[in-house]
Amino acid sequence: MFVSHSSNNLLNIKSKTLKRNWGVFMDPIRLGVNIDHVATLRNARGGSFPDPIEAAKIAKESGADGITAHLREDRRHINDNDIYRLVNEVGLPLNFEMAATKEMLDIASLYKPHAACIVPENRQEITTEGGLDVVGQSDRLRKICDELSSIGSRVSLFIEADEAQITAAAELGVPVIEIHAGAYSDSNPEDRPAELEKIKTGIKIATNIGLECHVGHGLNYQNVSKIAEVGEVAEVNIGHFLIAEAIFSGLGNSIKKMRELIDNARVQQE
Repeated sequence: MFVSHSSNNLLNIKSKTLKRNWGVFMDPIRLGVNIDHVATLRNARGGSFPDPIEAAKIAKESGADGITAHLREDRRHINDNDIYRLVNEVGLPLNFEMAATKEMLDIASLYKPHAACIVPENRQEITTEGGLDVVGQSDRLRKICDELSSIGSRVSLFIEADEAQITAAAELGVPVIEIHAGAYSDSNPEDRPAELEKIKTGIKIATNIGLECHVGHGLNYQNVSKIAEVGEVAEVNIGHFLIAEAIFSGLGNSIKKMRELIDNARVQQE
């Protein structure tokens, strides 16, 4: 979702270097770092530490192309002030994850994030459990998508790699979908190739009808490369794993390693 930022210059340099050193380099892939769970840790004790905005600044220094943050109805991690500060203090595009509600639309209209990704949400879930049902609520989503577009935000829908949902998203006129990778990420080794093929098929359908494709949810060092190898994937959004890995290696190091993995996945040996 992050399409115009100074880090793209750095990424272009990286791509040229990789092409020179390794062979043919496909279109660069963008890395969005989700900082929700820095806020989860902060909220576990109250107070202001650790600060999600400082985490976003580290992400910027470590190769992220943008920051993703999900402002939930119950404010279980990110809060309204975090969104204000992410927009005004970090210097990276914000991908604002939001439920399809009037409250969130009003907040998006106030802060005008670079991008807005509509996600399903219910209070009982620990994390987002699946993709948005675009088919079943297209009329309501159309109004919200239109309003988000009118404030200048680039709109995406977080959906399953399902042809009906992809087609419905395209019919709403959004430029981007983010494919929910949960089934792929959670699958055992025997089932993972089949789950990967479902994602690839969905991406092919989407790109053939003009949608830009992002992938997120559950990606880590072990499973991200197969996603990044798919040339039509423009962006991956990764959060929980990077924050968890930071406990052991530091946030900057965890992001730099992920950046290296996804960049190298785009290299094709001559």
